[in-house]
Amino acid sequence: MSRLNAETECIAQTSEFKKKGDYLLGGLFDHVRGTLHSNIPVAPLFMMDLIPMISYGASSSVFSRKQNFPSFLRTVHTNEDVIEIIWKLLKEFNWNWVAFLYIDDDYGRDGLNVFIKKIKDTEICMAFSCGLSKNTNYPKLFKQIESLRVKVMVVFTAEWTAEDLINSAIQQNVTNKVWIAVDAWSLHKGLPKKAGIRNIGTVLGIAEGKVTIPGFNDFIYSFKAQIQYENEEQDSFCNQMCNCSSLSAEDIITADPSFNFPVYSAVYAVAHALHAVLQCGADSCNKDIKVYPNLVLNELKKLNFTLLKQTVQFDKNGDPKFGSYDIVFWNEGGDAERIGSYTFHPKITHFKIDKSKIHWHGDKKEPESFSSEECPEGYMKKQEGFHKCSFSCKICPKGTYVNTTDPYNCISCKDTEWSKEGSTSCTARLLEYVSFSDPAAIVIMIGTVILLVLTVAISILFALNNNTPVVRSAGGPMCFLVLGCISLCSISVFFCFGKATTVFCMLRYFPVILFGSVCLACFAVRSFQIICIFKIFDKLPMLRSYWTKYYGSCLIICLVFFIQAAQLISGIIVSPPTPYPDTLSYSDRFILRCYILKNHKASSGSLSLLFLLLFLTFFFSYASKNLPKHYNEARALSFCMLHQILIWIIFATGYTLYHGKYLQVFSALATLLSLYSFLIKYFIPKCYIIIFKPEQNTQQYFQDLILTYSTQSPYSL
Repeated sequence: MSRLNAETECIAQTSEFKKKGDYLLGGLFDHVRGTLHSNIPVAPLFMMDLIPMISYGASSSVFSRKQNFPSFLRTVHTNEDVIEIIWKLLKEFNWNWVAFLYIDDDYGRDGLNVFIKKIKDTEICMAFSCGLSKNTNYPKLFKQIESLRVKVMVVFTAEWTAEDLINSAIQQNVTNKVWIAVDAWSLHKGLPKKAGIRNIGTVLGIAEGKVTIPGFNDFIYSFKAQIQYENEEQDSFCNQMCNCSSLSAEDIITADPSFNFPVYSAVYAVAHALHAVLQCGADSCNKDIKVYPNLVLNELKKLNFTLLKQTVQFDKNGDPKFGSYDIVFWNEGGDAERIGSYTFHPKITHFKIDKSKIHWHGDKKEPESFSSEECPEGYMKKQEGFHKCSFSCKICPKGTYVNTTDPYNCISCKDTEWSKEGSTSCTARLLEYVSFSDPAAIVIMIGTVILLVLTVAISILFALNNNTPVVRSAGGPMCFLVLGCISLCSISVFFCFGKATTVFCMLRYFPVILFGSVCLACFAVRSFQIICIFKIFDKLPMLRSYWTKYYGSCLIICLVFFIQAAQLISGIIVSPPTPYPDTLSYSDRFILRCYILKNHKASSGSLSLLFLLLFLTFFFSYASKNLPKHYNEARALSFCMLHQILIWIIFATGYTLYHGKYLQVFSALATLLSLYSFLIKYFIPKCYIIIFKPEQNTQQYFQDLILTYSTQSPYSL
């Protein structure tokens, strides 16, 4: 009630000043460290008219909100700065399982909120938090902390709350803990000397850096010698009270020095701002200038002066960009020994600590505080329960790894990388392929060259004997188309070797599928013609007429060519056959494979047409098996197609079972063997007749064969 009366009187005084046309200037200086109550009720009154208010003790983060407190500045660091130092301290010692005990008021709750925000998305977990008050049940509190196996406690409280907490810890025989004290009680004079304080563990603290104020001691001694106490009514004016009658000069000098420099710099800040507004020189100021609060506020925001070797500046929120904190340790002598510091500069901060100065109480070794032990390298953390610090360890399987940036997931390696089980990184796979200099590749390419030579030789031989019965019965001009397609198919063999590229993938399959289809279409038409000549045309002369009139052979072959070409080209345009890494063959290597066509509809259509032609040719040629004994063209086609089917069945089986780098050698070999089967089973026998059996390459010989078959065949008329 007395505080409320004092504040009411202050409001009345403020109103009186306004009536006279004058304005309040300067700052309101807190007398309670960290409390909000001395500022929140009064601060809005100053904010309305932008009257500058400089605090040396209000550390709550709420005062950084300029939309609510536009003219509030301070020379003490905020709770955010204190929590930042606590966070660095926890990281320094790898303490990630902590309790946060705070005074149950606005100051403490602000500290809790700032701490929660700070540790979010970090390795630190808050295992437990509790607001402390006069009614706190400390025995129950310590039992909860013990049940959670928490070794480190951040105590964000005022002095009186810290006294109750530490005294209760001594009474309850709490041992082997680390207590992190904030600047409100880290320099407590009595607690470090209390009996049993070493039993509860080690106390580390954060304190305002001690700065010696020149002439301060002389001023106190002089003040105590000359002080004259005023009456009580004057003492309570605007809540500015100072009754120091019970304190000696030594008591004041040896008191907590935390506020020394904040108070000193606050006074100097106001003085410098007024000095600038009044345009003061070395001896005098401009008395004609009328001082308005906003003018002083603007100058305060722009301040940049050196005081006791520190540059006094404020940031955009009115918070200090200067000062320092000490990291202290309560040693065996009962003193708060400085073991480190955290220094603020306008642009950077600097944190350092000397661990060798800390003598851990209790079991004499650096404490550890974690919910779960750290996982070995190569193991991921599998969260169990609410806290991410509670986890089990699971080894990362082959092909994955775990790193420090994301310890909760095993990350898959790229297709071109590999890793062993329990890895922390991936290793680049070695690319393997059959080079052109490989012995298998050389043998197959030599075989392909021989095939081309044979094809050219057969073409020349057939061209020289173009009008003979053997060449005409083999298909006549169609033979040259087949031989040309065989030559073009052989191009694919050469691109089965070397490093796969998009162009290589196209040329590996495009020629053999397209020209192989044309080749099979020629054989299918030829086998159909044979069965028609001997078994169908005589019964259906109209079919023969239409077949001849509309060039049935050419029509079917061209149709197959254009359908297959359209499917292949559209598939390549839509999705080019880019190589993809095959990682199944080896753990540390990979092979570039080629999709026949990434467009599955186009590839299935192309292959379906190819195999349809193969089976049609086999069907027609097999249906003509009972033709003249020496007229073996149909039998040659039957054996040729049967070999084709066997070759590609064997290749498909091998392709399924084997995944090594020589798979492309098998592909090239299958292509080459299928092309050789065309030559050996169909063309070579005819070359043998032309060269070595010229008597069978006559018109009369063929007519005799057909006549003999016609008189013996049940199909003859």
